[in-house]
This record gives sequence, C-alpha cells and structure tokens, in this order.
Amino acid sequence: MFEARQAPHDRLGAHLAADMDAVNTLIRLRMASEHAPRIPEVTAHLVEAGGKRLRPMLTLAAARMCGYDGPYHVHLAATVEFIHTATLLHDDVVDESAQRRGRPTANLLWDNKSSVLVGDYLFSRSFQLMVETGNLRVLDILANASATIAEGEVLQLTAAQDLRTDEGIYLKVVRGKTAALFSAATEVGGVIAGAPEEQVRALHAYGDALGIAFQIVDDLLDYGGTTAVIGKNVGDDFRERKLTLPVIKAVAAASAEERAFWVRVIEKGQQGTGDLEQAMALLARHGALDATRNEALAWATKAKAALLTLPNHELRGMLSDLADYVVARLN
Repeated sequence: MFEARQAPHDRLGAHLAADMDAVNTLIRLRMASEHAPRIPEVTAHLVEAGGKRLRPMLTLAAARMCGYDGPYHVHLAATVEFIHTATLLHDDVVDESAQRRGRPTANLLWDNKSSVLVGDYLFSRSFQLMVETGNLRVLDILANASATIAEGEVLQLTAAQDLRTDEGIYLKVVRGKTAALFSAATEVGGVIAGAPEEQVRALHAYGDALGIAFQIVDDLLDYGGTTAVIGKNVGDDFRERKLTLPVIKAVAAASAEERAFWVRVIEKGQQGTGDLEQAMALLARHGALDATRNEALAWATKAKAALLTLPNHELRGMLSDLADYVVARLN
C-alpha cells in the first residue's frame, strides 16, 4: 500500500521540514555539555542513528493542525525526543541490549554508568525545555508521562517473566512504557495551540491508541520480522524472557506440557538450542500471532477514529495514514 508512494512518516517529515530543522538544531544545542564531553558523544550516537523522530513529529503535527504559529512547539518536540532518548539509554542497560536501530548500543560502546547518567542528563534537559514554554499544563502532562514511563518499566520488571501476567497487565505495561509518551506528544501539541478541550482529548486518545498499536506490532515482529525492520535481533524478546502479547496468548491456550515449556524458558530462563523454534511453533499452533495482529489493527482503527474530532487539515490525513502504516509493517 505504501511502497508505491512516500511513507506517511516521510510525508509528515517533508511537510514539517522547517519545524524539524529547528527541532534538530535545538536538540544539538541542548545536548552539548561544556564540562562533560562524553554527554554529547553518547547522545549523538543514539540521536543521530537514523531514528524516524516520530514522537517529535507528532507534537509538531498536532500543534500545526490546531493552528499554532508560535515558537514553543519546537521546544516541546525537542522535549519529547529527549525523554524518548533518555528512556532508550536506560532500557538498553536494563535489558542488557547489544543493538539499537541496527547499531551497537551506547552501553556496549561506552558502559552502563555512562548510559544511565547521560539518560539522567537528558531527562533534566527535557524539563528545562518544558519550563521555557511557560505553560503549566504542558509541564503537568509531560511530567506525568515521565513518571508513567518509569512506572511501566518497573511493572514490566515484575510482570515480564511471570506466567500469571495476563493481557490486562500487558496493556498497563504498554500504556506506561510506550503509549504514555505518544499520547503526551500529541496532547501537548494541542494544549500549546490553545485547542478546544474536545480536540485536546482527541489528540490524547489518538496518541494512546497509536502507541499501543506501535508496541504490539514491535512485540509481534520480534517473532516474525527481520533485523532490518525492527532494528534489533529477531528473537531478542524471547532470549530476554519477556512475556509479550503473542506469548501471553499462547500461554493462555497451553496444554500442561506446553505450559511446562514456557515455565522453563521464560520463568526459569533455561533456554537451549531449538527453543526459539519450538516457541514459534506453539505461537502458530494456537493462532497467537494472528490474534495479536488483529489487536494491533483494532488499536490502529481506534487511533484513526479519534482523529475525526480534529480540524479537517491535510496533517490529519497524514496522521490517519500513519496509523495504517504502523500496522502495515506486519505485511
């Protein structure tokens, strides 16, 4: 569908090119450090690694769609990217990851201490940028999102390797670690533009549903994508014993023998040759991959429905196409 024409995030980037140039300039300026040169080294490794800058584009698009013509949507977009980058630095330490966006992780190239402390620095920079907008509600939304992200990551620590984790707990984790920043990114765009409350709520709902769809697709691709598409090694979630939605669905339908397999490889971490292939076979046997795909599609549909409340603007069409594109990665 999208191969014959420009992908939605590329069209968004082209439409918002001037704003994104301003965001990138601000990011480079604020990630500098006079006294600790390692900070820009570590930050640049991740920031300049070719990410799509999807979250800051959501902020810019929401603000522009709601008629904003001031300067502070750029500050908020940079804030969102700094928060996102900080969480990635911390996540790679927690997960002991070796690859991010197809490149070695910062903790592998430097060390865990540098990754954690530079992540802390970026969180601090993000709050400085928020304050400069002079908008207390924006500060409240992004501060709450930062807390929710951390809460989601901690919940995942306890839930990810516990076979009692059900789809409700999984959704709480996803809303925390992924969707919270998507929904904050879109919501603050509307708030800084002074949009009516109904539109601000719609922007939040769009970001929430888009973020959930995005994470479900990421979790599904770990069992059926390619390293080039997902930017990490296929099967990493299995090797890291993460109880993501496809596995949760397979565990719920498992026989006693199958459950014993999941206990061994996920709860006990006793994995060996052929276990990933056996896990894939169990996911296929119980239709877990198809069921997970259908849930991602349903959340993308919710995201598009939320947009109907918003102004009839060409950016609205791009955001709707973006929801389709997020799940089109499964094809």
